[in-house]
Amino acid sequence: MPPTLASLVHHSALKLTVRAGEDRLDVPVRWAHVSELADPVPYMEGGELLLITALKLDAEDPEAMRRYVKRLAGAGVVGLGFAVGVTYDEIPGALVEAARDEGLPLLEVPRRTPFLAISKAVSAAIAADQYRSVTAGFAAQRELTKQALTGGPEGLLAALASQVDGWAALYDASGAVVATAPEWAGRRAARLTADVERLRERSAPASSVVGGSGTSDNDDRVELHSLGTGRRPRSALAVGTAAALGTAERYAVHSAIALLTLTTERSRSLQAAEQRIGAAVLRMLLAGEPEHARTVAGDLYGGLLDAPFRLIVAETVAVSSVRIAADAPTRVPSAAALAAAADTDGDPLEALTEVVESAAARSGEAVLVVPERERLVVLAADGGAAVTACGEYAVALEAARTREQASAGDEDELVVGVSAPVGPIAAAAAYKQAEQALSVARRRGRVYVEHEQLASGSVLPLLADDAVRAFADGLLRPLYEHDATGRGDLVASLRAWLSRHGQWDAAAADRGVHRHTLRYRMRRVEEILGRSLDDPDVRMELWLALKATTSAE
Repeated sequence: MPPTLASLVHHSALKLTVRAGEDRLDVPVRWAHVSELADPVPYMEGGELLLITALKLDAEDPEAMRRYVKRLAGAGVVGLGFAVGVTYDEIPGALVEAARDEGLPLLEVPRRTPFLAISKAVSAAIAADQYRSVTAGFAAQRELTKQALTGGPEGLLAALASQVDGWAALYDASGAVVATAPEWAGRRAARLTADVERLRERSAPASSVVGGSGTSDNDDRVELHSLGTGRRPRSALAVGTAAALGTAERYAVHSAIALLTLTTERSRSLQAAEQRIGAAVLRMLLAGEPEHARTVAGDLYGGLLDAPFRLIVAETVAVSSVRIAADAPTRVPSAAALAAAADTDGDPLEALTEVVESAAARSGEAVLVVPERERLVVLAADGGAAVTACGEYAVALEAARTREQASAGDEDELVVGVSAPVGPIAAAAAYKQAEQALSVARRRGRVYVEHEQLASGSVLPLLADDAVRAFADGLLRPLYEHDATGRGDLVASLRAWLSRHGQWDAAAADRGVHRHTLRYRMRRVEEILGRSLDDPDVRMELWLALKATTSAE
């Protein structure tokens, strides 16, 4: 610990005597300073032991001494050392009385003890304290490194909590608690999610201090530190203590930050190697070689290839090409998803990667993420945290897009297609399903579409595509032009006949005409279009064209 007035008084070589302030000798001394100025306060920083001979002071004037001592105490001076036998043979009573009234420790310095000896004693004690702190810091660093290698982040947090006599918590990029030490600190750590999210909005490295007001027993002083080497932090560390950290504790915290950064921020080369393995595994699955894929994957992806999984395909589209879907989801996205969606900086595909990987890491599940040219392919366990997080993130994005009405700009928006659950043997079919869902998402102006939604829904909403409408307009235009001359009602008659599955009497009754009239009109349709209504493909195309033009109207 740093030197105190008590340790100086007990120093056998200094022979100091306490004349006032006996109950405040445990105050740390930051430095010993000699000044004979009548007002040395402008040159004080606080925490000093001021040494004087009263060469320029009227130490026998009670009023002058009260003002002098009061000003010293207000500046943070922790003690006053008065050398006797120089200007005064003993400490004047006025100064002693003023020091007692103010509660400022007053030490009598004998003539044979030079001020330099006191300064050296303080300096040596400070140096010894710093040496102990550095030594303790290096010991803490070794212990933290050992725990990081053997026990992972959890072991490192436990060692850090022990070193600072408090608690520690690790958060992921979304602000969710990943691990705490001791276990009882989980609830306290969870209350800091909003503070961690605010820290994430700042450029790394960043830190902040929260709490510590002393209003309750659980009101710890908590330091938050961002972790990561990129522009945006990937995770955060919280350290809670009852008081401000000392030098040794500060060494421990800085060591933990460095070690956690190494354990949570994988090297670029390792990440690139994993991505290459993932791309190879994906190609083998799509080529119908699941056994080879398992061999290449090894233990890297755990049992991901042995259970039902989903394939997720994501791309970005220009904002100006996005239409707001009328059937946008009304689900309320999670807080974590809203926080991630609110961060609009950077590449949307990188943001989705971070969301998926963070969710998988928190739940301890494997996930395969492969950047593929201008798109992202994800293979994740069906019903797992990664798929759920992807869906929630998409809901949050879609809610924001609906709220802002997708104003045109230079930014790109994310669209995601998800396959149905499949096994390794059906990976190629799953990839096609995901691409189909992705295509529908683009056409409908949706962020996220699952393949099951297509199978359980109707094909009619797909007719809203501009290409389908153009085809329908070109196919039916000759009939509309014929009807515009007033020589018949071919379009309405064709719609009635097709809706009645070619039943002449029922269709004629719907139009209020004789069945021979309807037969004549259908022959005119065949003549004008140059197509036979006996062909089921022709009837299908005409019916879809009629539905497409109806939806456009």
